[in-house]
Amino acid sequence: MNRVHIKTYGCQMNERDSEAVAAMLRARGYRIVGSEDECDVMLLNTCSVRDAAEQKAIGKAANITHRKKKNPDFVLGILGCMAQNRGAELLDKLPDVDLIVGTQKFHQVPDYLDNLRAAREAGVPIGETIIDIGEEAGSQNTIKDHLSPESVEGSGGAADLVPQVNAFVSIQQGCNMDCAFCIVPKTRGDERSRPMDDIVTECRTLAARGVKEITLLGQIVTSYGRRDYAHTNGISPFVQLLERVHEIEGIERIRFTSPHPRGFKEDLAAAYGRLSKLCEYVHLPMQSGSNRILKAMNRPYSRERYKEIVDSLRAVRPDMYFSTDIIVGFPGETDEEFEQTRELFEACNYDMAYVFKYSIRSGTPAADMGDQIPDEVKEHRNQVLLDILKKNSERRNAALLGTVEEVLVEGPDKTGKRFTGRTRGNRVAIFDANPRLIGQLVPLKIDRASVSTLYGELQLAGVDGLEADGQNHIPSSSGLMTSAGSQF
Repeated sequence: MNRVHIKTYGCQMNERDSEAVAAMLRARGYRIVGSEDECDVMLLNTCSVRDAAEQKAIGKAANITHRKKKNPDFVLGILGCMAQNRGAELLDKLPDVDLIVGTQKFHQVPDYLDNLRAAREAGVPIGETIIDIGEEAGSQNTIKDHLSPESVEGSGGAADLVPQVNAFVSIQQGCNMDCAFCIVPKTRGDERSRPMDDIVTECRTLAARGVKEITLLGQIVTSYGRRDYAHTNGISPFVQLLERVHEIEGIERIRFTSPHPRGFKEDLAAAYGRLSKLCEYVHLPMQSGSNRILKAMNRPYSRERYKEIVDSLRAVRPDMYFSTDIIVGFPGETDEEFEQTRELFEACNYDMAYVFKYSIRSGTPAADMGDQIPDEVKEHRNQVLLDILKKNSERRNAALLGTVEEVLVEGPDKTGKRFTGRTRGNRVAIFDANPRLIGQLVPLKIDRASVSTLYGELQLAGVDGLEADGQNHIPSSSGLMTSAGSQF
């Protein structure tokens, strides 16, 4: 009972949490397998941002429980935000679940699995489901372990030896913003930051392993350390952290997500001009372009202030790439208010976006608001923004044709025939390369582009120690996502 498969739903924070759980389990002697058909233990790390996300995970868990009839020793665990949000209530629909662990107790998963394994090996009945959704002081400091390159086995049983070239580093957990539509304060708890020295040490360790790109993660990442560290010469704790990570030898790129517009003061805008490793890409959630709707959402900024932030960042980096989050059809949103969102959306000229149709989320203030918007109206408004976004992405990518972009080679693409990487602007690129280029920053001449993907040829002549292979260009899908949100 030592083969574990972890299936992750939701955001990058959930991906990071799953990665840490996997690393802790492997340290205990468990094998992390890539195929759910080959596991003895299935862990679902869940999302609660939308009810649909919870229902998807519940449906998956219900489908898996049939394995218990064939194999009573099979273990099913539910982790993360849905576990935190629903707790023992999940047993009404999923009575065969063995383990329910909330967002502040990920580090307890190895102990609980050890206990389950020991009981079953001794032939002792398990009894009641293990449920742990309590708060724990210092839990933000437990998500620090990373999967090593050889730690996940594929369906064929062979270890995946592709080196890790980029990594998520959790710097802060929880949220104090209380947006009217959001369940995160309930599922993740109050805002809690990790010590800066610990974060920097983790980044140094990753750099020593060959990681070139770091993404700093938090629910409101720009709020990092605001209660723990002083502003120094007008520099916020978050920007101080950026400066320290920037100094680490071996780290070539820095990104962060997810910020809040109120965190973009002058010091953060200026950092894009003086920290060369900070990639010219910003995820800046707008949510709405209507001041009345923003107030109803409990978002503490105006449409005017939001546009000022965008303009200030483009003043520092004219080539800045922007992505955003938008909710259409928030309760009471009129046609005029949606038009204000459309105008601001178009004015900001986004390269990428997640566009969500508002859905009622029980446990949030917005769930009790009147004047819910009909689904057909939300669908129309959603499509209006996606059409604008598609044109923006096509125009931006077309402008890159014939240019040379710096790409970090991450590994084989989904076909296994070519290689993939990302530009500093967070665009996915597909190209031919030698496997030894994985982890290298290489120049790529763009010769073709879809809505979301760039294709090109490496330009390695004269670059010491590097050489290119032949080029074969193949198409991919448009990149349109239509699940919980829609994006290009």
